Amino acid sequence: MFDDSRPLTDWLPITMKEVEMRGWDDIDVILVSGDSYVDHPAFGTAVIGRIMESEGLRVAIIAQPNWQDDLRDFKKFGRPRLFFGVTSGCMDSMVNHYTASKRRRSTDAYTAGGEAGFRPDYATVVYTQKLKEIYPDVPVLIGGIEASLRRVTHYDYWADKLFPNILTMSGADLLVYGMGEQPLREIIRLIVRGVPFDRLNTIPQTAFLQDRESTPPLNKNWVTLELSSHEKCLRDKTSFAANFKHIEQESNKVNARRLTQGVGDNLLVINPPYPPMLEQEIDHSFDLPYTRLPHPKYKKRGAPPAYEMIRFSVNMHRGCFGGCSFCTISAHQGKFIASRSEESIMKEVDIVTKMPDFKGYISDLGGPSANMYKMKGKVQSICDRCVAPSCIHPVICSNLDTSHKPMTELYRKVDAHPQVKKAFVGSGIRYDLLVDDYNKNNDGSMDEYLEQVVTRHVCGRLKVAPEHTSDETLRIMRKPSFKHFHAFKDKYEALNKKHGLNQPLIPYFISSHPGSTAEEMANLAAETKEMGFRLEQVQDFTPTPMTVATVAYYTGLHPYTLRPVYTAKSPKEKKQQHMFFFWHKRENYQEIKEKLKAMDREDLIEKLLIDKKRHQKHETVKSRLVERQTGKKPRKKRR
Repeated sequence: MFDDSRPLTDWLPITMKEVEMRGWDDIDVILVSGDSYVDHPAFGTAVIGRIMESEGLRVAIIAQPNWQDDLRDFKKFGRPRLFFGVTSGCMDSMVNHYTASKRRRSTDAYTAGGEAGFRPDYATVVYTQKLKEIYPDVPVLIGGIEASLRRVTHYDYWADKLFPNILTMSGADLLVYGMGEQPLREIIRLIVRGVPFDRLNTIPQTAFLQDRESTPPLNKNWVTLELSSHEKCLRDKTSFAANFKHIEQESNKVNARRLTQGVGDNLLVINPPYPPMLEQEIDHSFDLPYTRLPHPKYKKRGAPPAYEMIRFSVNMHRGCFGGCSFCTISAHQGKFIASRSEESIMKEVDIVTKMPDFKGYISDLGGPSANMYKMKGKVQSICDRCVAPSCIHPVICSNLDTSHKPMTELYRKVDAHPQVKKAFVGSGIRYDLLVDDYNKNNDGSMDEYLEQVVTRHVCGRLKVAPEHTSDETLRIMRKPSFKHFHAFKDKYEALNKKHGLNQPLIPYFISSHPGSTAEEMANLAAETKEMGFRLEQVQDFTPTPMTVATVAYYTGLHPYTLRPVYTAKSPKEKKQQHMFFFWHKRENYQEIKEKLKAMDREDLIEKLLIDKKRHQKHETVKSRLVERQTGKKPRKKRR
């Protein structure tokens, strides 16, 4: 996990000693991150740092600075020549810190040794404010998922109120949203040419503040859409909900509009996103000279747990066209799939197999949803006009090429690698793309792909995410009817039986999602029990910025229809929904029974709470006891 044979200069510097080893007199850009530094393409700080390095800049990293002392960590490299770059890390710091019930987590997956307490709440804001205190005239560029998802007025679940955009909160000069390679390269190109930082206002996929009375910079290719102001959102939840529809649609369009929003004396300007990355562009990001290792500084503390999970994984693509209402992937990575070339992927496989502690097993060969590699529109001009946030809900778009053949071929090539014993698909798959009744675009590749996965790429069990059983709730989630999960389960189990395998299907479900009632959760528990599941992967809905579900949670309205949506919000309501997942725990028996009676659903008591085998055994023992005591056989109860 730590390679003592490599020189420190193989990593980007995180100490002054390493800067001096490189013979640098100054540093062009200093990156401040809420994560421990892992030089791996799955960690955003490493990607951004390596891109800057590839553009000829001298880059240093301040990883997890102490924000509570005399701020010496922020000062250790001095003033950068160009700017500071700030990110909370791979997660929103509040999601990183707190559970859905707002309890503080005891560990941090992105910190060396898994220790908690190495980053502040709202890390991007805190880091930027500290830098502005020390170096008020040095520009600060913010990015990463926390900045990206908080780029407009947003609901913060942990404070239970609306916050303005993160530029206003932090005092940063410029924000890059989404996957930042394309805007970052343009920013560097212009700065190196001498363009002042405050003139970087026409770059796509960036956001900035200007005087409220000023007109945004002229761009003849962009149409501007004005959102309801922050102040109006504070007064009127309907205005906040209506804003979201525009924000989501413009984030996922090929030809998007520029968005503006008034906030105090300022005007927030969000420039349209770049088009999806081309194959050679995404290849370039993954082909940079990463060590793929944590920085040696962490050897005594141990690697971050998140690294343990992904160190032998290979990411094949970015983006997700599912558009699930509770998910932030498309809000950050976009709905269009950017796929790497086979050559780039196989090159990374080669690198992984040469790692000192590689034992022949690739832990994950996938992406945000593993089986979306190479999928895109058949006719690009149709995609160019599309405003739908999902390509597969309420039906799979007829223009979407859902062929699984490129993935199957790639899996077989990885399988054939002499140093690879097994390459697992650990990131989970979209089962709805593999069901004939739902995916009408079947070219015959679905069954071939699934058989390849079942026979070669399942690590004991396969993860899928039906999320709920209620069709009404699933529509709000933008997920297919649960009947399609039944069809997938039948197909999956038939393949396992055919090949003599025992690989359980592990379904993920969410409780307390907008639209879900306690009665629907009871039905979910009963139906999944009948299917043979004793649920393990259970998630209570956590409202995170920039999702349909979060807007519905806060406003009580669906942002696309502005119609009321029920949501369990109180701890009592949320607990009642969550406990149905654990019908098999004795401590929940009485409470579930009473709740079912109160709902007038006593029909579910036998289905959910009575173990038929145990009940039958109990009745048999009882009958024999009666027979011994009376000498008569007990009468059978009439049904």
